[in-house]
Amino acid sequence: MSLLRRFSPQVQVFTKRSFKSLKFPGESLDEITSPSLIHGIHVFHCPDEVGVVAKLSECIASRGGNILNADVFVPEKSNVFYSRSEFVFDPVKWTRMQMDEDFLKLSKIFNAMTSVVRVPSLDPKYKIAVLASKQDHCLVDLLHGWQDGRLPVHITAIISNHDRGPNTHVMRFLERHRIPYHFLHTTKENKREGEILNLVQDTDFLVLARYMQVLSGNFLSSYGKDIINIHHGLLPSFKGGNPSKQAFDYGVKLIGATSHFVTEELDTGPIIEQMVERVSHRDNLRSFVQKSEDLEKQCLAKAIKSYCELRVLPYQLNKTVVF
Repeated sequence: MSLLRRFSPQVQVFTKRSFKSLKFPGESLDEITSPSLIHGIHVFHCPDEVGVVAKLSECIASRGGNILNADVFVPEKSNVFYSRSEFVFDPVKWTRMQMDEDFLKLSKIFNAMTSVVRVPSLDPKYKIAVLASKQDHCLVDLLHGWQDGRLPVHITAIISNHDRGPNTHVMRFLERHRIPYHFLHTTKENKREGEILNLVQDTDFLVLARYMQVLSGNFLSSYGKDIINIHHGLLPSFKGGNPSKQAFDYGVKLIGATSHFVTEELDTGPIIEQMVERVSHRDNLRSFVQKSEDLEKQCLAKAIKSYCELRVLPYQLNKTVVF
């Protein structure tokens, strides 16, 4: 799966486009759903023209489905249309196969660049591999998010250039849940990218959880799917070793984290999520680093969740629409 390669600020447009059924504030899901109905998500990207929203609404309503909420974005001075719809439907009346066929017909009618439908309760979870180095905070948070069901993914493997001992918290967790751990010692001359590719070929996307190696352009093109990265928001002001201490010594007042798609240019891919927090003279180096790491964990988890919920679409060359 790759949503990258296709994303301005989000704008909800309902003036000249009206859905037949929308979820309004104060309306509970119990009022519009029943135990026999299940939840679906559809995202659409096509050239803009009159009638797109009407046809999308008709497609869902004609099969007995009901739209719960919808987001539409039409960039100014650009003849393109983006939408994300959440709906409920009866799987007996509207089978999963028929749903794919119906949305495929729509995509052909409107020459869509993207048309993706997902039914979380029926479709397989996204398969991911996580690449990490020595720092554990993002990796541990992802593992616990997966265990608690907060992240709708299936983790197929952890790949690292750091050899963790058998009695560490991470290794005990992985052994208990039967998640393979692959230690690949890397050097400047050999980053073991061929071996990594063999380990991740069946995944839907990759996550770099503070993986301190730069992936080559050859790796990115060979893998051919999306890769999500996280880095501290101190860039580009504080580069090199121990940037948190550099920022602390400088006396910064705001820290942050950025999650983005990986491209050949280091840390400049389309942004998925950003978070910031205020720090002050009352913070010591320990609390400063803790706040920075907490932001990284939250930002990466939210980016992965948004991606899995089809909230992220590419826009222009280096931007994203995040519904």
